[in-house]
Amino acid sequence: MMENKYILAIETSCDETAAAVIKNGNEILSNVVASQIESHKRFGGVVPEIASRHHVEQITVIIEEAMKEAEIDYPDLSAIAVTEGPGLVGALLIGVNAAKALAFAHDLPLIGVHHIAGHIYANQLITELKFPLMTLVVSGGHTELVYMKDHGSFEVIGETRDDAVGEAYDKVARTLKLPYPGGPHIDRLAAIGTPSIDLPRAWLEPESYDFSFSGLKSAVINTLHNANQKGVEISNEDLAASFQESVIEVLVEKSKRAAKEYNVKQFLVAGGVAANKGLREKLTAEFDKSAIEIIIPPLKLCTDNAAMIGAAAFIKLEKKHFSDYRLNGNPGLDLEKQ
Repeated sequence: MMENKYILAIETSCDETAAAVIKNGNEILSNVVASQIESHKRFGGVVPEIASRHHVEQITVIIEEAMKEAEIDYPDLSAIAVTEGPGLVGALLIGVNAAKALAFAHDLPLIGVHHIAGHIYANQLITELKFPLMTLVVSGGHTELVYMKDHGSFEVIGETRDDAVGEAYDKVARTLKLPYPGGPHIDRLAAIGTPSIDLPRAWLEPESYDFSFSGLKSAVINTLHNANQKGVEISNEDLAASFQESVIEVLVEKSKRAAKEYNVKQFLVAGGVAANKGLREKLTAEFDKSAIEIIIPPLKLCTDNAAMIGAAAFIKLEKKHFSDYRLNGNPGLDLEKQ
């Protein structure tokens, strides 16, 4: 019988202070997240210095809460895992130094985890991963198609050339004077609007799996400005629906083509924008027509959390891929070199 392995995972890459305890890479014993949205809302985005300060204030309490909720002690742990990058360097450093201190104090292996690997492995917390697989990563800072032929093997076959999809959502929301974060507000308006406004789709070269959302974002802003100058009123709901339809059409078409070309068994969705209702519905409808299994995590595992970091760390624990005390926050960490 396999001995149970427990990982304490820490995530502080942006504006969530999170800690979790994961059993055997797929069972959540605790997953505690302290959000900072209220602090950043009035600035319309995340202020790095404020994010770092909040992490310093909350990290110890959040870790203690995660351990207490999991009902285990440090001698029970097999490793300490932490997001190494990418992210805001000041925010990353808080988590990394907390993890190093705990690993040193309790003589435990230390595991640095790539933030996007974490988002992908959030899916392992709901089902077994079957290879080869393809993941669409959609978040505030990332839009990528990632091919995996086995555990821990990542090949980025397409990525954004400018704005990430979550970034485009936030910028369009700001233009529509919607609160931060903008994604959920656009999604809500799009559900009641009609996609009646003609907006561009950036397909790029015929064979490319890359994305581009900068032109679409500019087209939305220009449409609104031109209407204002002419004294014409445009429905926010219709503009949101038109913007969202343009985004989703490109994401879904490129996802379908990639999954088919690479002959994958599973298609995963990962990242904060995976919580978008419109995207979830369209991808599910499209992949239900094929033999490829589609996996989308529940909403609480789409946004940043530490459970996903623990799930990704388990693969490294099994392979004994540990970090040493030179581990540092790395905003430019390369997923393919994991």
